[in-house]
Order: sequence, then C-alpha cells, then structure tokens
Amino acid sequence: MWSKRPILYVCLLTSTALGLAMAGQLAGQSSSTATEAPSGYDNQPNGLTDLASFNMDRGQFEQTEFIGDGLGPIFNAQSCRECHQNPVTGSTSQVKELRAGHQDAFGNFVGATATLADGTVTIPNRSLINQRAICPAVDTITVNGQPQTFNFPQTQGQERISSAETIRAFRMSLNTLGDGFVESIADQTLLNLASAQCSNTGGLICGETVRVPVLEANGALAVGRFGWKNQHASLLSFSSDAYLNEMGVSNRLPPNNVDVTRICDVIPDPNNATTDSEGLQDIDRFARFMRATKVPPRDTALANSSDGLAGASLFHTVGCDICHVSSITTAPTGTPVNAGAFIVPDSLGNKIIHPYSDFLLHNIGTGDGIVQNGGQETAQRMRTPPLWGVRTRTELLHDGRSSTFFDTIQRHRGAAQPVTNNFNSLSTTQQNQLITFLRSL
Repeated sequence: MWSKRPILYVCLLTSTALGLAMAGQLAGQSSSTATEAPSGYDNQPNGLTDLASFNMDRGQFEQTEFIGDGLGPIFNAQSCRECHQNPVTGSTSQVKELRAGHQDAFGNFVGATATLADGTVTIPNRSLINQRAICPAVDTITVNGQPQTFNFPQTQGQERISSAETIRAFRMSLNTLGDGFVESIADQTLLNLASAQCSNTGGLICGETVRVPVLEANGALAVGRFGWKNQHASLLSFSSDAYLNEMGVSNRLPPNNVDVTRICDVIPDPNNATTDSEGLQDIDRFARFMRATKVPPRDTALANSSDGLAGASLFHTVGCDICHVSSITTAPTGTPVNAGAFIVPDSLGNKIIHPYSDFLLHNIGTGDGIVQNGGQETAQRMRTPPLWGVRTRTELLHDGRSSTFFDTIQRHRGAAQPVTNNFNSLSTTQQNQLITFLRSL
C-alpha cells in the first residue's frame, strides 16, 4: 500500500518529522531558556562534578576486577571500560554479548536454561549467556588483603546451552556518554513523543514505551530508556545490573545482591558492600561517571560540508527523523525522575540534546525474539539506537551484522519500510549525501 503512494507518504513523513521536531518541548520545557548540552571526546565532566571527582569515578569505571574482588563466577568482562571504550572511556565498542532462549507452547519467550560443571549445575530462565568463567583454575588470590588459594582445577565453570534454545542473538555494547542527559528526560516527554509519533503517522509508526523497575526505588516503575530493550530507566539500576551480570560482582541492589551461581565462588555476597570515604560504592561511582559525561561530539567539518548539509535535509525529508529524533530537551532542574530516586541537577536540566533517537521500542524487522523487562509484545521490538557517536562504530545495529550505513538502512523493514523505500528512491548522489550526514554524527 505504501509503495503505491510514495509522494503522499513523503508528504506525511515530512509533516510528521516537523511535528516531532518539537518533541522535547511536549513536557513543558521552554526552548527559549534551554541550552545546548556540552559535547566532546575529551575526558572532561559536563559540570555535574569537578574534574578530580570525575577522574576518580572514571578510574573506578576503568578498574579491573579480580576473583578476590568478587569477579564471576561467570562473567563477560573484568571492567566497565572493556565494553565501553571507543574512542574514550564510556563510549561504545565492538564487544558483543550472547542472549538465548526458546518459545513455550504458547509462543512466549522463555530464557535459556544454562548448564555448568558438565551439566551438574543449571541456571534456569536466563537469557544472558556469559562467555567467561573463573574456573577451572588454580591461583593465589587476595581477599580482604590476605593471600588465599583458589583451587578449582576440575570444575568446568563455563555456561552452555542446548539445541533446545532455538533463539540466539548477539547484542553490541552501547555508548554511555551523555546518558546522564538521557536519564534526565522526563517520562512524560517520551510518552508524549510516542503518542505524537503514532498520531502524526496515522498509526503507521508507533513507538512503544515500557515501564520498568527502578531498583533503588524499591522496584517502583519508570519509563525505560537504557539497553536494547529499554530494560532500565535509571543509570544506577543499569550499573547494578551490569556489575552482576557482566562482571559477576553482586552488589547492594536487589535482585543483584546474590551471585547467579555459587560454583567456584569464594567471596561472600554481596561482593561489593563497603563504602568509600564519600559513602559511595562502586555502582554509585559508575552511575555518577556516566551522569557526568558529555554527549558524543559531531564531526563539524563533515557536518558543515555541502554534502553533510544536504544529507541532513534528506535525512529529514525521507523520514529518518520520525524515529531518530534530532533534538530533545531534558526536564527542568529540580525535576524528580527514576520514580523520585534522582533529582535532575542544574548541569543536566533543561538541556538540548541531539541523540537522533526517540528512545522507543519499534519493530523494524530486526527483532531478536528476546524479552527482558518488557512484556511478550516486545520480543521483536528494539530500542531506536541513538545515532550520536555512530561514526565511531564499525559494526552496526543491535547484532553488529551490518558493516556499512547503506546495508544498515536496507535492513530497516516493518514499520520502517516506507522510509527505506524513500531512501531507495533517492539518486545515488543523494544517498551518498545522506550517508555523509550519518558519518558526521
């Protein structure tokens, strides 16, 4: 139906994108008083903290975890930086994680049953399959400042899945720079954006919001915006989840205060329970570091080139910015977010950001079948990836299976099919101009 009415649909897309350009103002922020969020790959804070505190938090984000610190027993990385460092700490990387599961008799997604220790230990309903383990190994480790023998030479710790887990998907590590501004977007702004998007496209493109638990607010719900499935609304919740599930370090926030398995585990839960001189634990510093980062900068030379400027106009004309929204304004200073667990500070409040994302879930034909904090209807939906910093990526989309912008655009199907059709109707010169614009982000 859409392909038979390309001119009408282009008009619809253009008017829709114009309407959504003011999406950041839908929650009541004043564009006249809002200021641009600072940007840069310069390892400098955005004003939330001073440089000394920022460097201390960044050091914790970069710190390598060892068995004596609570690493494992199963894990994917030994530091946050391993998965978030290109070109600077907190950015993106080429590191993937593996998720798996199957559908039950009713077609619902069920997380995989992972086995360890040659099948004698099982972990049910776990979609994340860790790819590293601390055993089998013999080593001398340090626990509370004392040397201790770690001796598990005959215990196989790696997770395995069976052929019954027919849903298997890779997930690329995400950029975290500028996420403090994303966290400071009012829930209502995202809800309004979803409503306007659906209304302005006549129901053709309808991004979905999901309300997810905020761990530090006793599980109270807020609109998700972090992770490929929008499984977190809060950077502290995100930090707690990643510390346990990516590094195997249990921490104070439930359900992350107990290791997934005790096999080869010699460190009591929660592994990270002590506070430092500021009264902070590791997850607090991880979250504060991300909140204090600047947003990814543009390649200004490319952005201001004739092709870059033409490409920006075409990006709007074909309808890419219906989902890849160019500008959003954060909530005013003093606004409670994360179910009241975080108050937007002046450094993050009433700031204009250019994420090129609506932070909504869409089905564009690339869904991986995995369900996390959303309902079963989210199985084939993925969060619109923010395009800021995309010029630093070599593996694109959630699975990293696309290596060029052209191929990435061609994989946009489902609700995005009309936009892909509009792109394909451009001349080769125009397509290259649009891609030049993407290369400037």
